[in-house]
Amino acid sequence: MKLPEFRDLDLSIARARIALSLIAMLSLYIDPSTAGGLFHLNVYALTTLLCHLAYSVGMYLALSRSFADGNLQVLSISLDLFFATAVAFITEGQTSASYVFFVFAIVAAGNRAKSRPIVTVTFLSVALYLLVIFLTKGLTSVYDMRAVYLAIAGYLIGFFSEQRALFEAQLRELETRAERQSIARSLHDGYVQALAGVNLRLETCRALLKRNQPQDALLEITDLQTGVAREYDAVRIYLRSLAGIEQSPAVELGARASDPGFEVRAAFSGRSLLGEHILQIMLEGLRNARSHGLANLVRIDVHEADDKVSITIEDDGVGLSDSSSRPWAIASRVAELAGHMSIHSDGSTRLQIELPNS
Repeated sequence: MKLPEFRDLDLSIARARIALSLIAMLSLYIDPSTAGGLFHLNVYALTTLLCHLAYSVGMYLALSRSFADGNLQVLSISLDLFFATAVAFITEGQTSASYVFFVFAIVAAGNRAKSRPIVTVTFLSVALYLLVIFLTKGLTSVYDMRAVYLAIAGYLIGFFSEQRALFEAQLRELETRAERQSIARSLHDGYVQALAGVNLRLETCRALLKRNQPQDALLEITDLQTGVAREYDAVRIYLRSLAGIEQSPAVELGARASDPGFEVRAAFSGRSLLGEHILQIMLEGLRNARSHGLANLVRIDVHEADDKVSITIEDDGVGLSDSSSRPWAIASRVAELAGHMSIHSDGSTRLQIELPNS
């Protein structure tokens, strides 16, 4: 499967292929050295370039509609080489556009910054170019050195593609390190300090209880519970920001949550890792209903059916206002397990989850 981050790059190459076709057609049309002279394009060259233009547009449409896969990439490279060879047969001369078509095929093959496709396409381009020269001019032609220059161009393209890949890998590593440092500082300066404060206040509660002052200890614990709830909400907001999830306007820091009742029916079996994920999903469902849904009752049902585990989490709360309120923590676990999740929200919330039990 093609990685999502390459889609825009593939579309850019497809647009460049269309531009190459149009520019080549125009340049051959105004080239006075071609057969027929200035402002003339013979029928063979016109037919070949029109076919190349149709192929370029078709490839762009296929990529824009997410039809791309490994077979389509191989097909595009093969057709690039085919049209480069055809243009060389028809227009070979001092100002032939075929050289540009071969170079484009090498560049398009190297769009993944991998050296093997570039080497393979460069070798095929040189071999096909030499074949064209042999069949049209003979191997003692003045055009022989163009094959050497084509090989040099392929080497340079491969070299710079590999260097770019190394540079991007180093850049990503530096960015990752910087992000980790930023997260570590945030955790240390914020939440670690808050935990230290909680520990000190708990020690105060112990001292009050030892001095037989339970009312003062109770007040301290109540105030501490409010502070912990506030820090808990802050951590959730921070984690959502790290995950790139927009915070729902309805969720306010420090807002008091409801304390709904719950009903749980569960009967399933499987691997321990799957069980851990299911328990965490159930726990997160309860937390969401309490903190965001303002529910009075939460029902959770888990059962096995056809090699799948079905999870239903339903509450009578305020529901979800829009898609930005999706329970991303649950959704990420479902995606990790290659499961499926659907949400129904019409005054209440119902999550239906199916996970493969394998």
